[in-house]
Amino acid sequence: MTRLQPVLFVLGIAALVLAPIGQGNYIVYTLCSWLLFSIAAMGLNLTLGYAGQVSLAQAAFMGIGAYITSLLTLAGIHWGLAAILSIAASFAVGLMLGYPALRVQHHFLAFVTLAFNTLLFLVLRNEEEITGGSFGLSGMERPSFFGVSTDTNMAFYYFSLVCFLIAAFAMWWILRSPWGRAFKALRENPIRAESLGLKIRRQTLLAFAIGSAFGGLAGALQAPLVQFIEPGSFALIHSLKLLLMVVVGGSGFFFGPMLGAAVVILLPEVLRFTEGYYLIIYSVLVIVLMVYSPSGLIGLGRRIAEKLKPRHEARRDLQQGVQL
Repeated sequence: MTRLQPVLFVLGIAALVLAPIGQGNYIVYTLCSWLLFSIAAMGLNLTLGYAGQVSLAQAAFMGIGAYITSLLTLAGIHWGLAAILSIAASFAVGLMLGYPALRVQHHFLAFVTLAFNTLLFLVLRNEEEITGGSFGLSGMERPSFFGVSTDTNMAFYYFSLVCFLIAAFAMWWILRSPWGRAFKALRENPIRAESLGLKIRRQTLLAFAIGSAFGGLAGALQAPLVQFIEPGSFALIHSLKLLLMVVVGGSGFFFGPMLGAAVVILLPEVLRFTEGYYLIIYSVLVIVLMVYSPSGLIGLGRRIAEKLKPRHEARRDLQQGVQL
């Protein structure tokens, strides 16, 4: 399997490059949404799947990134600088939100992050002079780099794809660094990890901050993609949507958030031919998956592969015996 991984990696990138070719604007726009939600879900997966900290505020960090990017780009600042500042601000706010996480765990922590998401929504809605209130902000231009514009949906898709690949590589590096191993130890057994010298407080804060920064990047991409943002786009329902992406895809698996985002974003579009029944079918499929495979789609795939592996090995041994 190790030898196949580079080949599968190259084929996956090739599929992403070819995916929007020949498609209409709506399909390309939907693919862009999948890419940016995958980035946000990757950050939540780090916090939840690897560090074991429940967060219901990932949409709030997307809102922080989207509003900061929108305000700065509307003021004439280039998107690149605005995105860096958005990521840094999300990291800083995530670091501050991580402090309450040091004293609470599990569902209590979920309530803390839920309250933060609600608080941010109220601030965005009521501070009309800055955020535009319920009317939101509009007119954000899509960025240009070295004279190359991303005004069209196709161009913006490839720009989003580059950001997605950079974010995925960064996450891959983090998970294979000492930080990543520390996050896994924190999830599996915090007491044992602390007894081995791991600084629980610092790792919890880092998990929140890094995961929040990924949400900030996703928000920085959402602002020019939609070119209109309002508080409802970052309400609690969207944090629950991101949580669903991580759980459905496979919490604690690297490709889980990407697969989960594809299910949550793309599957309803595939089922639209059923007209008014597509949401019912979609909901039933998700419920069945959660009942029979709590570890998500990737966990289900691994279970199937493990069941088929003994049969394959037995067949191979039988063939070798016949040859002898």
